[in-house]
Amino acid sequence: MAALRLLLGFDYGTKQIGVAVGQVITGQARELCTLKAQNGVPDWDKVQALITEWKPDAIVVGLPLNMDGTPSEMSARAEKFSRQLNGRFNLPVYTHDERLTTFEAKGERLSRGGQRGSYRDNPVDAIAAALLLQGWLEANSALFET
Repeated sequence: MAALRLLLGFDYGTKQIGVAVGQVITGQARELCTLKAQNGVPDWDKVQALITEWKPDAIVVGLPLNMDGTPSEMSARAEKFSRQLNGRFNLPVYTHDERLTTFEAKGERLSRGGQRGSYRDNPVDAIAAALLLQGWLEANSALFET
């Protein structure tokens, strides 16, 4: 694995895509933004702007597996999105199991004093992206230790 310092994480969805940034040196991730998508197709200009601004060394995309660990219909779409990111930006793209990250993100929002309510009005996608990126950093921390 090449030297990784900065990563972008994407919580892929057909209507919204959460984005987070993570640093290998600190092992921490935080949410950035939520991008709109049309039937799973992101605004590639906005993705390009994020890549240009943050200059990540790699990208991590959440893989929405079924609870038994088998691939779901959304897994195939997330894998396609991963391949598109790799093809467009020529960056390494890793996938990470994101089971329950949206559930955890909703709990995280509530613990921060957020309100229950419309998911559309108060998306948690960026929080979910941060959680999955944090999980990837923790799962791969041994690769970065000197």
